[in-house]
Amino acid sequence: MRSRARSFRDPAGCLHFIGVEPVRQVYADFADSCRALVATSFFEGLMHEGQVVRTRVLETTPGHLAPVARPGDLLLAHEAIPFPSFPAEWPFEMLQAAASLTLEVAERALKHGLGLKDATPYNVLFKGPRPVFVDVLSFEPRDPADPLWLPQGQFLRTFLLPLLAAAFLKLPLSSVFLTRRDGIEPADLYRMLGPLTRLRQPFLGSVSLPVWLSGKAEDKGAEMYRPRRLKSEQQALFVLTTLFKGLRRNLGRAGRLRRTSATRWSDYASTCSYDRTAFEQKSSFVERFLRDSRAQRVLDVGCNTGHFSRLAALGGAQVVAIDSDPAVVGALWSQAEGEKLDILPLVVDFARPTPAVGWNNEELPSFLARARGHFDALFMLAVVHHLMVTDQVPLPEILALAARITSRYLVIEYVAPEDPQFKRLTRGRDALYRHCSREWFEAAASESFRIHECRQVAGQKRWLYVMEKTVP
Repeated sequence: MRSRARSFRDPAGCLHFIGVEPVRQVYADFADSCRALVATSFFEGLMHEGQVVRTRVLETTPGHLAPVARPGDLLLAHEAIPFPSFPAEWPFEMLQAAASLTLEVAERALKHGLGLKDATPYNVLFKGPRPVFVDVLSFEPRDPADPLWLPQGQFLRTFLLPLLAAAFLKLPLSSVFLTRRDGIEPADLYRMLGPLTRLRQPFLGSVSLPVWLSGKAEDKGAEMYRPRRLKSEQQALFVLTTLFKGLRRNLGRAGRLRRTSATRWSDYASTCSYDRTAFEQKSSFVERFLRDSRAQRVLDVGCNTGHFSRLAALGGAQVVAIDSDPAVVGALWSQAEGEKLDILPLVVDFARPTPAVGWNNEELPSFLARARGHFDALFMLAVVHHLMVTDQVPLPEILALAARITSRYLVIEYVAPEDPQFKRLTRGRDALYRHCSREWFEAAASESFRIHECRQVAGQKRWLYVMEKTVP
């Protein structure tokens, strides 16, 4: 199997994938320090607590890496994160959690003579709802008397300023990370703020002062980055500890700035046409499917509040739950994190999923590339009529994509044009969808799936299906 090299920007090494297994190649000049790091009780403690990805030294070179491994290089095998995700897909709460983890790891490293040479959300992946630091090469030895943390500016651009923009200006995180690899510059956010806001914390210290002092910084040039040493290690530790406390305080301020408001779909479960009996019947249908199928990996499309994602996780499945509404995705993440449920909630619009980005469009693969064949069950509950009407995607296209994603099962809901919610979506264009009968739906599905079970939702013009894939 051919290895795929990614994460090639670090001059100390690169990351390869042999199938789904990540193997990090550490170049010879950095191999000894990295080997020593992995052997420390500090690093072992981070792995044990789940803060850093599980890592082991490979004493022999896998055959697929023999052509690229050089004498003296170190190879590290990492635990494979079940479903990699990226900052453009995270809600506010997940970026904030990734920022907190980065500061926690950086603070703990200080006490062991180590520092982080970069501070970017791309160093973090989520295992279910829990953030995991994955960039082993980010650790480096530091001068104990040096009071500077050089990645501070990067932390501001890629963590704090996007969070402040999302909290105060409602700027979607996807609009930041899909177009700006290194986040938001202070000057860019400064232009978006009013005169009074620029004088308030946390904007004053994190945005306005850096902009006002940028001229002096340019005059100093490389001089401002030269190594500095204080008289004692204790003084340097105090300065850095105070810096990290200030950054953590500003993360909390960003959270408080954020005013959570009801969004279009955040109360959908209570405002749609389901009554209690119908909703309980739908839940029982899904629970029975989960018991019978023993599905291990579930993708819940249009998860909304995450009710069915929770059912799948409680049944023992690894769940990726997607919705286009950051508010409901963030709320689901908070619930999954608090209840320790294996749910990875992501802000993904199924009609416009995350594209491949980065160098040669290969650094960060698209959502569909990551999803294809990864899941043995796909939930599409109360979502197909939205795709058909709002996004104007033909049903055969929807079902063909479903067949490419799931490796086995599809749990799907057919909503008839007579349904009140369907009528609200059509906005008087009912005639365009008169042909969308249940027989038409089943005929389209038969191109890729075999129907195992069908049940009408009590009192509703809706039917629930369990289907099994019949095409390769």
